[in-house]
Amino acid sequence: MKKTYLILSLLCMGMAATAQNEHSHEQHWHGLLHNQHEHPQDSSDVFYKHLKLNEFIVTGVTGETKLKNATAPVSVVMGKELRQAPSTNVIDAIARQPGVSQITTGSGISKPVIRGLGYNRIVVMSDGVRQEGQQWGDEHGIEIDGQGVGSVEILKGPASLMYGSDAMAGVVIMHPAPMQPEGSVMGTVSTEYQSNNGLFGYSLNLAGHKQGFVWDARFTDKYAHAYKNETDGYVPGSQFAERAGRLMVGLNKRWGHSHLTMTAFHQTPSIVEGERDEDTGELVCNTSDVKTYSKALPFQQIKHYKAVLDNSLNLPHGWLKAIVGYQQNRRQEFEESEDDYEVYLRLHTLTYDVRYLSQEFSGWKVAGGIGGMWQQSQNLGEESLIPAYKLFDIGGYATVTKSLERMTLSAGLRLDNRHIDFHSLDFTGATGSVGAVWNLCDHTNLRLNLARGFRAPNMSELGSDGVHEGTQRYELGNADMKPEYSWQADLGLDYSGSVISAQVALFANRIENYIFAQRVPVVMEEGLRTYQYTQGDARLLGFEAGFDLHPIHSIHFANTFSFVDAQQLNTSSDARYLPMTPAPRLTSELKYELTHHNHTVLNNAYVAIGTECHLAQDHYYKVDDTETRTPSYTLLKLSAGSDITVHHKKVAEIHLIADNLLNTTYQSHLSRLKYCDVNSVTGRQGVSNMGRNIIAKLILFIPKGS
Repeated sequence: MKKTYLILSLLCMGMAATAQNEHSHEQHWHGLLHNQHEHPQDSSDVFYKHLKLNEFIVTGVTGETKLKNATAPVSVVMGKELRQAPSTNVIDAIARQPGVSQITTGSGISKPVIRGLGYNRIVVMSDGVRQEGQQWGDEHGIEIDGQGVGSVEILKGPASLMYGSDAMAGVVIMHPAPMQPEGSVMGTVSTEYQSNNGLFGYSLNLAGHKQGFVWDARFTDKYAHAYKNETDGYVPGSQFAERAGRLMVGLNKRWGHSHLTMTAFHQTPSIVEGERDEDTGELVCNTSDVKTYSKALPFQQIKHYKAVLDNSLNLPHGWLKAIVGYQQNRRQEFEESEDDYEVYLRLHTLTYDVRYLSQEFSGWKVAGGIGGMWQQSQNLGEESLIPAYKLFDIGGYATVTKSLERMTLSAGLRLDNRHIDFHSLDFTGATGSVGAVWNLCDHTNLRLNLARGFRAPNMSELGSDGVHEGTQRYELGNADMKPEYSWQADLGLDYSGSVISAQVALFANRIENYIFAQRVPVVMEEGLRTYQYTQGDARLLGFEAGFDLHPIHSIHFANTFSFVDAQQLNTSSDARYLPMTPAPRLTSELKYELTHHNHTVLNNAYVAIGTECHLAQDHYYKVDDTETRTPSYTLLKLSAGSDITVHHKKVAEIHLIADNLLNTTYQSHLSRLKYCDVNSVTGRQGVSNMGRNIIAKLILFIPKGS
């Protein structure tokens, strides 16, 4: 033991010596980071994020804590990273983070996956409440305007106790842009164009802060025609349109704050059916113009409305927070006529959350609260995919953290109960976590966490009985489903220095009663595969690793690798691997910063080249051809961008991105279009992902006041 401690001490001393010459820079970047949160319009964007990543404050674990003291694995994606990402939606923008991927249905619909788990195993938070739509469906995305997202916090694993059932795989927290400083008003105009699918989008924003009164108003519009690739040409039905609005008004006072946020999100994605002409093998198009921006049958019409009242009261030794939100999600599916829907699901959700967060006292911090939701789902169309139902969910939790000289300890417990009136089902689960962070030295942290997760089955898994047009399959539920329980262990080590930054995070996850859909040899609808939900025990093992090299101020060479092995236990070899498991992925990016001085017009200018290599996925669920093998592929990306400053103030950002530069033909293993019809000419099944795409983004900042 003494020998091990001596080796670790010598290692830390060597790391500290390597980073010593950056000490003065760290104090400078810490000031810039604080300035970035308060004044996001300034030109001092933090390109040396790796130097002081530990100073980021994360909110999802025990209220508020420094990232270096978080026992659970957490990733933070800042606003500029989101703007630099080649994406068609906000989930697409974060899907390249280590351990994160996405299930897609064309370019308009993306669902997050964390360490091989997705759907209702991930809670997405926006405006302080969990986003509740039809997240159980493959063909239903996340109804959030990416233009209004200022940063994203990604919690990996069930260690967050504030969110209850469905947070088994993790939590994705969409934070809005920071509020304006007192006395200022800021307007922004952003626009982008993408060459492959003709995507055009713009967003208008006006935010201000005057004498404690704060406001933030935004309007966004986006539309795209069908995307194309080398083998399929244009893909009929992949066009979509989005329109979103957001208004926040509130008070920031010495006693705390009270904010009212209202949002509206409309999306009209057409549905890719993937039907092909038997003679030519070409995709069948239901419209005369495959590049039309207009919707084409079949299509969905999705409307999501939300109102959130967020209150925080400053107490002598802590904060009392209360958040209540109402959401209404409307999903309509049009198959035969644009004027008559076959499917109409309307979901009402009321969420509530009351919590107390203490200030630190003698190294201790405590947090506790109670929260849950009420839901009612209605079927208003001719067809129904899931039964109508009512749901009531309640849970209570308590957490505690203790800070020592070089160690932070944390623990927590939670109890949840969910009642669904479908067959009068009740699900109760107790969860908890215990973890520790050891700051081996100023630049190195060792993390260990053990957590128990719980998830109640959703209504799709319990009672599905219908055709899912967007996935080209018929689904059957199972009312005898049991809740899922998991045990997950995390071990991580990270180092951040002036020349090298490195991280590795290992995890092992054991899930009881894992629920998944398997293909069954029954024909419920002619021409469609039939899938039925079943369950069994599973285990997932994997890791994420990152290595950043920055030998001089201007050069950054970033690399990440993600791997997960997901297996079902006690079953046949064909059923050994769990479906929808992402392939191993290696990403690399070499970035050169051309300028980083406020006195230049082009500030923080950069050029970058990156690769994204997905290895072959040979571990797939083979029973009844539920899944097929996915070969490896590599995508090349070039990008460049800059801030534009006038009189030392940022007035604009510009970004140019060439994604899939070599126009590679590929199919993501998590693409639902992979299982469309077989091309009778080439013998290739399904539809490929998007080909080469050139993206241009421009953001203008229009300040008023100071």
